[in-house]
Amino acid sequence: MKLSVIKLDGKAAGDVELSDAVFGLTDIRGDLLARTVTWQLAKRRAGTHKVQTRNENSRTGKKMYKQKGTGGARHGSRRAPQFVGGSRAFGPVVRDHGFSLPKKVRALALRHALSSKVKAGDLVVVDSLTVKEAKTATLRATFGKLGWNKALIIAGPEVDANFGLAARNIPHIDVLPNAGLNVYDILRADKLVLTKAAIEAIEARFAEKEAA
Repeated sequence: MKLSVIKLDGKAAGDVELSDAVFGLTDIRGDLLARTVTWQLAKRRAGTHKVQTRNENSRTGKKMYKQKGTGGARHGSRRAPQFVGGSRAFGPVVRDHGFSLPKKVRALALRHALSSKVKAGDLVVVDSLTVKEAKTATLRATFGKLGWNKALIIAGPEVDANFGLAARNIPHIDVLPNAGLNVYDILRADKLVLTKAAIEAIEARFAEKEAA
């Protein structure tokens, strides 16, 4: 599969050959994408919500009243959840919300996410992403001309320092190195922008997985 390559100024810069095994999947599986997004968001949760249990409540532990002879129900402590000031029953505790997802599923979901952008015509390949000066206003104007209003930009093995500084304050623009490529960010962006170096690294990564 061939795709046109452009420069940052919008001019043509030739073509690039994309691997059909990575970018050419036609039957996009939404179930894989949903599983992977859920896995990513679950890992991101802090899990620090916490309530006091009965043994942590500082309220008195003295028996409310004698066991027999009052005509009322038997109670042992004011820390019980049915009383004002008592502890909450079955409340949240600190825990890890993450769960395991097989590597093969994650890798396949990434291929489906990449292919979905190609299928929708939302994948853009650029020659390179470097700028001489870290000027946010200039880069925002460039993105506006290119139609990159909400984009995920994968800049290659490393992000150019000036480009990263200029782009970091532009709303809805995420700039990541190859290592940051993930399903959730791909799907929530309107445009996926890859450099030629990023494409080579992605295809090499999947080639190694298949060889293994």
